[in-house]
Amino acid sequence: MKYADFEKIMSPQRMERYVTACKGDTRKAMTLYRYNLQISQEMFTIVSCFEVALRNAIDSKLSENLGDEWLRDSIMSGGVFTEPILKKTRDIITFAHRKLQQSQSYTHHKLLAEMEFGIWKYMFSPVQYRVTGRNLLSIFFNKPRSSREKQYNHTYIFNELDKVNSLRNRIAHHETICFASDTSTIDTSYVINIYSKIKTLFSWMGIDSKSLLYGLDHVNHVCAQINQLKALL
Repeated sequence: MKYADFEKIMSPQRMERYVTACKGDTRKAMTLYRYNLQISQEMFTIVSCFEVALRNAIDSKLSENLGDEWLRDSIMSGGVFTEPILKKTRDIITFAHRKLQQSQSYTHHKLLAEMEFGIWKYMFSPVQYRVTGRNLLSIFFNKPRSSREKQYNHTYIFNELDKVNSLRNRIAHHETICFASDTSTIDTSYVINIYSKIKTLFSWMGIDSKSLLYGLDHVNHVCAQINQLKALL
């Protein structure tokens, strides 16, 4: 496709950053755009697998502590998420529960699947962590022991999950992830940093991510292609 046609479809405003990064070379700008799509696809696959693993681990632990229907029960009278400060979380769960009830398709696992990554991230925020029993950290049973210098507590996990969630949202909203923050400088370090965090969190959960993602993980390969393109500019 000619660049003029490509730009007309994607918009000059969207392509400006790529053209600037590629020093005016429109052919390389189109290649970089495609690489950004590829690395977004790769990372979304990794994040999706991690999200399901995290969700299932949280569900298993809270089912032990709060019962098999803990998520539905959390929004009922006397439920763990009925504190006023948890209204936003409660509203999200209530909306999903009502939708499933109206379609007569409710199951616990369908309700779990309706939840976005943010729900699982906030399970490690102070209030949710407290009301669910203060034991969700146990799903990361391989994490390092906390020290005076570094606390691997629920706040640490929340912050790590927040970074993963931010990447997920950027991809979902078709934002670029192949540049240094707020610049037109090609840089894969942001992607590699989040990728490494996810693999670390997998290992803390006792999951062999290399085996889990066999045939799916091409993050380093696509990053190498992006870096090779940068070296040619």
